Amino acid sequence: MLWQPEIPQKYRDSSPVALAELISQRRTELGQRLMILGHHYQQDEVIQHADFIGDSLKLSQIAGAESPQRGTEFIVFCGVHFMAETADVLTEPSVRVILPDLGAGCSMADMAAYEDAVDAWDFITAAVAGEKTRVIPVTYVNSSAAIKAFVGTHGGACCTSSNAKHVFDWALAGGDQPKVRGEKIKVFFLPDQHLGRNTAHARGMITEVDAQRSKKSAQTAVWDPKKEHGGISAEAIRAVDVILWAGHCSVHKLFRAEHVDAVRERKDRTTVLVHPECSQDVVDASDLSGSTEFIIQTISDAKSGSSFAVGTEVHLVTRLAREAQTRGVAVEMLSGCQCLCTTMYRIDQPHLAWVLDSLVAGKVVNEIRVHEKARVGARIALDRMLTNVATKKAALVD
Repeated sequence: MLWQPEIPQKYRDSSPVALAELISQRRTELGQRLMILGHHYQQDEVIQHADFIGDSLKLSQIAGAESPQRGTEFIVFCGVHFMAETADVLTEPSVRVILPDLGAGCSMADMAAYEDAVDAWDFITAAVAGEKTRVIPVTYVNSSAAIKAFVGTHGGACCTSSNAKHVFDWALAGGDQPKVRGEKIKVFFLPDQHLGRNTAHARGMITEVDAQRSKKSAQTAVWDPKKEHGGISAEAIRAVDVILWAGHCSVHKLFRAEHVDAVRERKDRTTVLVHPECSQDVVDASDLSGSTEFIIQTISDAKSGSSFAVGTEVHLVTRLAREAQTRGVAVEMLSGCQCLCTTMYRIDQPHLAWVLDSLVAGKVVNEIRVHEKARVGARIALDRMLTNVATKKAALVD
């Protein structure tokens, strides 16, 4: 996580109404030169100023497609650091991407450092050396540009929570080099173990969680970068099909199977709907699981009288509940705990007003610029996903 210097006190002292008026004024002054992107997890006072609202990849794709048409010079990404990096990778170098608060990072993305990934790769590939085995890395878009670049330069691709299954299929078929007779393929999945495990389980693989229940041999194993050699033996690596990085989302790990049990005990018709970043026991106990866009669409399509307990970030759930109530649909948080993305919450109206004031004054602050070498590798990983998954008509959202 980067350090954010304190912004001038005048922004902290201004009222929300005054800040909203200032932001609106600056948006008008900057016109089409400015594009503000707002992630679904963002708080309402910031979302109201966004030109586009969506998930991280969707917003970055919008930035790449819309900025040339609009003549955009500045993109203010109200999300977290890796999202701004992806927007920088997918837009022209002339477009300058800004993150209102440099402290808005992602704990999951931070769990996978480039140097640790290189060490893991060296050990894993050495473990299968001499065998007719190929390792293909896959990274969730919730990762740094450095990790995306690592994956891209090692023959792998990015994925989102909605297209992870399709990217798994692509990887297990050999990726860009079709699998040959007798060859074995292993997927090295970063940085979210839960999305990787739930995807493998959905494909019919036996995960470590399944193995504990059935006493069968697991087809997945966890690489923990905090342990020597990932806490896994070379023999264990040779025995599995998927190696999962020991990362997780700090929001979705707060949901537990007991929360699902509590809904079941009410004996009503509430549908439990969760994000696949939740642990496998939560996903297995739920009625439905899917990406943020899947959650939004499911509730949008729900008939009057339906009710949902949703396991994802609180700002999104609150927004969905407010809209759904007008249609006679009940939406509640699956857990009573405050499941919010605390780093996303760092971006607020004071910071947004500050960066826009700076732009009007001719100064660009908090610019996110990916190193050219990393930019090239990350673009390869993203393009492999966009090219191979798009042909299967999979939704490209996370």
